Amino acid sequence: MKVEKFVTGIISTNCYLAVNEETKQAVVIDPAACPSYLMNHIKSEELKIEALLLTHGHFDHIMGIDGFLKEFDVPVYVHEDDEECMNNSRLNQSATYTAGYTFCKAQYLKDRQTLELAGYTFEVIHTPGHTRGGCCYYVESDNVLFSGDTLFQNSIGRTDFSNSSMSDLVHSVKDKLFLLPDETMVYPGHMGETTIGHEKEYNPYV
Repeated sequence: MKVEKFVTGIISTNCYLAVNEETKQAVVIDPAACPSYLMNHIKSEELKIEALLLTHGHFDHIMGIDGFLKEFDVPVYVHEDDEECMNNSRLNQSATYTAGYTFCKAQYLKDRQTLELAGYTFEVIHTPGHTRGGCCYYVESDNVLFSGDTLFQNSIGRTDFSNSSMSDLVHSVKDKLFLLPDETMVYPGHMGETTIGHEKEYNPYV
């Protein structure tokens, strides 16, 4: 798997392309926006987008959905516990930072559900705390985790929202993510990449 990062949106969210270099199939993780340079890259590389995966329903991870769907008729996935967040501009914070945005046509996932996309198996790991339906996507074959705003490099996601919980977030990281192999590469929703092993040793929050 080739992972390509594009920093997009008004608060510098990491949008990822998970690319199968052999088949040109790809998955988009957390489309914060849909800038022309990203779309041009997809087209110039002749990538075949298969799905949009959302780690949670906050505005800075979802506001590019409509732009992508204009170009690619693909499903949009998010954990079922963030359905309310996806459909409420106050909960997803878009009413605070923008004119408001919601998306009601997502397909809802359950914990430990797997998706076969682009030749890879994406496992859904429900990691509530930042939002009730926050989740990560784990690709065991390639030792890759897309952690959204659950786990950052030397940090964790905010828990000062109405649908957040610090205790839930710490539980999610320690009891779920830290069970993954130390060499697992972590691609977070903001800032730089890290590994599970590094975070187990150096993350001050857990």
